[in-house]
Amino acid sequence: MTWFSPLPPRRWPRVRVWILLAAGALALGRLDAPRAGPYPALPRSTAEEATPDSPGPAGPYSPARQRQLHLARLGVDRWHAAGFRGKGIKVAILDSGFRQYRAFLGTALPAHVTARSFRDDGDLEARDSQHGILCGEVIHALAPEAELLFANWEPDRPDRFLDAVRWAKGQGAKVVSCSLIMPSWSDGEGGGAVHEELARLLGSGQSAGDVLCFASAGNTAQRHWHGPFKPGADGWHCWRKKQSANLLTPWGPDRVAVELYGPGAAGYEVEVLDGTTGKEVGRSSAPRNARSRDCCAVVRFVPQSHHRYKVRVRCATPVPGPFHLVVLGGSLNCSTSKGSIPCPADGRYVNAVGAVDGNGRRHYYSSCGPNSPRPKPDFVAEVPFASLWRDRPFAGTSAAAPQAAGLAALWWSRNPTWLGREVAVALRASAVDLGPPGHDCETGYGRLVLP
Repeated sequence: MTWFSPLPPRRWPRVRVWILLAAGALALGRLDAPRAGPYPALPRSTAEEATPDSPGPAGPYSPARQRQLHLARLGVDRWHAAGFRGKGIKVAILDSGFRQYRAFLGTALPAHVTARSFRDDGDLEARDSQHGILCGEVIHALAPEAELLFANWEPDRPDRFLDAVRWAKGQGAKVVSCSLIMPSWSDGEGGGAVHEELARLLGSGQSAGDVLCFASAGNTAQRHWHGPFKPGADGWHCWRKKQSANLLTPWGPDRVAVELYGPGAAGYEVEVLDGTTGKEVGRSSAPRNARSRDCCAVVRFVPQSHHRYKVRVRCATPVPGPFHLVVLGGSLNCSTSKGSIPCPADGRYVNAVGAVDGNGRRHYYSSCGPNSPRPKPDFVAEVPFASLWRDRPFAGTSAAAPQAAGLAALWWSRNPTWLGREVAVALRASAVDLGPPGHDCETGYGRLVLP
């Protein structure tokens, strides 16, 4: 199942913050200058791109001005002035939300895009969402002369997702951007059949370095749990001392998913109970004899209004290994941010991009590593990103991944003979290190900027 990984609602009151900027620093377009001010407070939404925690600015909100300042902080304005605008580079956007994309051609998007659907019905606009258009707007703003490719795929079909990647590569895409998450499509640590095929398509073999892939790190830091199985007296896992039920609070009326996965997920069972009535609403077990890295147990249900739920986990194998559990569409009472980066961003040949604010602090929802043999996340980008066609900006790690893709397109248009790994090294070298020196599991190698 593909998910937008919506941002969890804040649980504390909003506070209006006033930020003053030195005009001289803005005029120079310093890469380390703080942003001009946060975006206005917005209504809470279950859409991933909503920014429910954004306080209001000192003056009227001007998307065009915010966009201009954002591009200056990235260093994009100077590269555009020097003639580097992504010409000759194709960027593929793999998403599920392209409803009415033709209405944006020539404005938020290039005048022409190449599109292909890998759904059974062949409908690129089947889902009532414009999430992919927002991703395209970000890339078009950063690399206005790059060519864009749009593709979606059949939900719950990893093979169709891989077909979309294969198609993009066959179309000559140098860069792939994906801001959807599919947690149970891998073991949460870069393993499984999907990543084995992605490695062949993106990173290994004679075509190594042909395609550079960026994926959102995910907005699941506060609704994910990872650790060893600790059975209580009744055999159910103890999330905390003597606590065998993890409280789940849905965000709204939309369907909720509870997904358990991991390199040793075989034999695990997940049960969801209605906390109000005590009745079971769903149960799922991972096969004991299945390939461990592709094992998962998933419970999906439509919540009742004002009900909260309890999640319980147990394991039938003699020596159970650590497991991951994530909730999509709700929050968890017991959670761990460590290792919360989901598929596809947990893959070795996929660059995971997290989200930070204008001061370089990780957003509370942005997922953290480590997740694979390759340090995760790889980068972070400042969000939100101003949209010029709607009344609220684009936020979440969904807005971070296309910024990385757009910067990669600029690097590649400047150095057309480079391989993907050379572009990745350049992005890493120019990133602004945040937190402890070097890579860390919250902000990666740093905030993306151009030199």
